[in-house]
Amino acid sequence: MQSLARFILKIFGWRAELEVQMADKCVLVAAPHTTNWDFPLAILGMSAMGIKFNWVAKHTLFRWPFGFFMRLLGGISLDRKSGGAGFAIKAVETFHKLDRFVLAIAPEGTRHRTDYWKAGFYKIATKSNVPIALGYVDFKKKIIGIGKILMPSGNRDKDFVMIKDFYLDKSGKYSKKQGEIRLR
Repeated sequence: MQSLARFILKIFGWRAELEVQMADKCVLVAAPHTTNWDFPLAILGMSAMGIKFNWVAKHTLFRWPFGFFMRLLGGISLDRKSGGAGFAIKAVETFHKLDRFVLAIAPEGTRHRTDYWKAGFYKIATKSNVPIALGYVDFKKKIIGIGKILMPSGNRDKDFVMIKDFYLDKSGKYSKKQGEIRLR
C-alpha cells in the first residue's frame, strides 16, 4: 500500500516527507485546511509515509452511504454543535487505553477562512501527555508531510509561537481561505 500511495502521488507531482521520528501516540495537526482535496491527499500522504492514523470530521460525512467507508479509513465523527467537549474526553481516554494512536485534527475546524484556530488539539495533547506532530498539505510545494514534533509545555502561548512559525511557509490550495494562525 505504501508503494502504491507513493506512486499515485508521484503521478500527480506530489511527494510525502516524514522529517521526524513519528511517535506511537500523538495529536497530529492537519493544516492548512482550505479544500476538500486536503483529505484524499492526506490519506495518500500518510499511506506513503506508512502511518496509520485516525482523523476527525463533521458528523454529516458519516451518514449513509459513506459512513462505513469513512470509518474504515479511520474517521471519527464529531458533532460540532456539541462544542467538542465530549469528544475531547473520549480522545484523552483513548490515548490512555491504546499503545498506538495518532489522532489528526484540523484546528481551523473548517475549509473556510477563520479568525483563529481552535485549541482542542492542544488541550487533548496536554491532558493525554502526548506530543503534537505538525502535519501539512502544502499545495505550493506539492508536499504532504510531518515536519516537527513538540511536547506541549503547558504554556499554550509559548508553544503556539513555535507552531505558528512552523506553518508560516505552508500554503493551502486557496490562500484566501487560509486564516491567521492564532488562538482565540
